[in-house]
Formats: sequence, structure tokens, C-alpha cells
Amino acid sequence: MSRSREAHAVTRATPATPTAVLDVVVPVHNEEVDLGPCVRRLHAHLSTHFPYPFRITIADNASTDSTLAVAEALAAELPSVGVRHLDAKGRGRALQAAWSESSAPVLAYMDVDLSTDLAALLPLVAPLISGHSDLAIGTRLARTARVVRGAKREVISRAYNLLLRGTLAVRFSDAQCGFKAIRADVAASLLPLVRDTGWFFDTELLVLAQRAGLRIHEVPVDWVDDPDSRVDILATAYADLRGIGRLGRALLTGALPLAELREQLGRAPLAAPPARVPVGLPRQLARFAAVGVASTLAYLLLFVATRGLLGAQSANLLALLLTAVANTAANRRLTFGISGRRHAGRHHLQGLLAFGLGLALTSGALAALHATTTAPGRPLELTVLVGANLVATVLRFVLLRLGMHHRRT
Repeated sequence: MSRSREAHAVTRATPATPTAVLDVVVPVHNEEVDLGPCVRRLHAHLSTHFPYPFRITIADNASTDSTLAVAEALAAELPSVGVRHLDAKGRGRALQAAWSESSAPVLAYMDVDLSTDLAALLPLVAPLISGHSDLAIGTRLARTARVVRGAKREVISRAYNLLLRGTLAVRFSDAQCGFKAIRADVAASLLPLVRDTGWFFDTELLVLAQRAGLRIHEVPVDWVDDPDSRVDILATAYADLRGIGRLGRALLTGALPLAELREQLGRAPLAAPPARVPVGLPRQLARFAAVGVASTLAYLLLFVATRGLLGAQSANLLALLLTAVANTAANRRLTFGISGRRHAGRHHLQGLLAFGLGLALTSGALAALHATTTAPGRPLELTVLVGANLVATVLRFVLLRLGMHHRRT
């Protein structure tokens, strides 16, 4: 059951225009000063620059000042503006109520301070109108985004999104930018599963969408921080941490019907490419040798570059590790003709095993050289390392071919 039913919702204006393609919800709580300028500016922009019929819904959640009266005056003054009042507070609750009862095929929301440049609105919703994407978010963390805000909020925003990547494995870049849109059919399936009624609502909705296999479109935005923002950062951060814990437990325990969502909403898999003819041993050896030459050159360059700073053994470890990972990926794709992620982890484990053998051979060769020769020169070191790497390369080919060639064929 949708959480919006828990709050008493009262419509103060005419129902949404049936022909509206986009319904932009502006959730507000005690915003009697900013509401009027915000809605008039938004309405003027949509009337001038948006090529489809639209609707603006002011979602007042439990304001105690004259916000509701201002909203009703705006609805009477401007066409295609409506008001929805809820007796309970919460941005997520307001969006649940307004989105659930809208007749528009595309739903959006933005913060009342209009920190985001409205020029990004059409790029935000166009992929949803065309059917290319399922949700869309504005992002302040893209390289091409232009953001003006204090260092404190910048650090908090980036730390929060890094936390989401580490805990919930999200792939979207900016969970909390107050500038998002969703297709109505997708919202109808996801909203009943979103439990949060406050600030974590956005994150929870996006995580569910990602896990359901939906396409999330990101739009870099120009964004100027509102210095008069009334968001309680500490209380919001605590609520978000609790939301991350709750959602993480639900994902781990299988409490969410993700399989049903993927079946209902997820996009069909791409057609598999034509099967490749397995490469024979001579060609495998030739390609492996080419990859090996490139890897050895990269290894030597890294060793020389870090030798003076780290010392011989540490420089050897770092150079060998970096080139071993790249070598496995290149051989997997070029030598043995394997693409995609299937068995990639096992293949890289085999590559790391070969790395361990190579490390033992090269480190042992270096140790033997330094034990038998007083202050060996750099050319002699490189010669010994090249010989040890040749032996390690033969072992690498044998190990990788055993693991990849037979699996490929």
C-alpha cells in the first residue's frame, strides 16, 4: 500500500489537465516567501520553452504559515497550476501523494528554491517522453556540471554519494539533487515499495529502479546553493544512514520483489553477438607474444620510474601487479577471444596466480643478483628482470590457456 494514503490529502484546485504530458511537483513546507516567485518563474519558463502541455502541482505538506493560501492564490492566478495539501510533513510523502494521483505520463519534481537552472528541465524529461529512459536525475557531480556552493556542502554531498556506492553499489552519481523525473507507469510499480517519507525517498526510489534493471538518465546541471536552505544537515544525515541500513537489510534478505520488478519493468537483454571461431595455438602464441612485449615494456617503464622512490623490490611489486592485471584483461579479449563479464573474476584470479609466480621469480632473481653482486648497475638489473620475466611469461601462457582456452572452446 502506498504511504501517501496514510496522510490526509485535500485537493484545493481543479484536477490535473488530462492532456498534460508533464506534471512538475513542487513540494513545500513553510515556504510562504519563496513559493510565489518560484512558481511564477517556473510557469513562465514552461510556457515559453516547453513544447508539450504541462501541469505544475504545489504539494504543501503540513505548512503552519500562509504557504497554503499563497499556493491557492497561485492556482487561481495561473493556468495549469494545482495544489495538493497534506496534513503530515515529509517531502517523500508529498511526492508519493502527488505522483500517485497525477494523470500525466511523465512526473517530475524540483525544490522550491529553484537552485537548478531550468534550462536543464527539457533535457531531463525528453528521454522519458521518448521512451528511451525510465528515470532521470540532475547531477551536480558530473564534470560538465557547474556548481556554486560552500565547501561544507560539497564535501557532505560527495561523501554521501561515495557511501552509497560502497554500501548499496549504486551506479548513479548524485542521489540528492532536487531535480528528478520518472515515467508514470514506472512510478506506479515502484512507489508502493518505497517506505521512506522524508529526504531518503529519492535514494530509495533510485536504488529500487537500478536493481529492477531500469535505465536512469543523468543530466549535468548548473546549480547555485540556496544560502537560506532550512535543511537540518545532521538530522537528515542520521535519517539517511538509517535508511541505508534498512534498505541494505531488505536487499540482503530478499524482502523486496526485485525479480518480479525486473520481469515487469526491466529491458529485454541485448542479442548475443555471433559466436567466434576459437583461435588456434599458433595465432594464440603470436597474440600472447604481442601482449607480452607490450606488458614487459610497460613493466620496465614503471620499474624505472618508481625504482628511485620505492627501492628495487617495492618498485618490482608495484610494476608487476599493475601490468599483470592489464595483461590478463588483454589476453582474455585478444588472445582467447573472450568478451563479457562471465568468468572474468575467475580469469583474473588465475592471472593473479601467475602474478604470484612471476613475483617470486623476479624477486628471487633480484635477491640473488644483489646477494652475489655488490651494487649492480641498472642495466644488469634490467637484464636479470627480463630473463626472469620470460620464464614467468611462459608460465602465464600455460596457466591462462588452461583456464581460458578450454572454457572458450
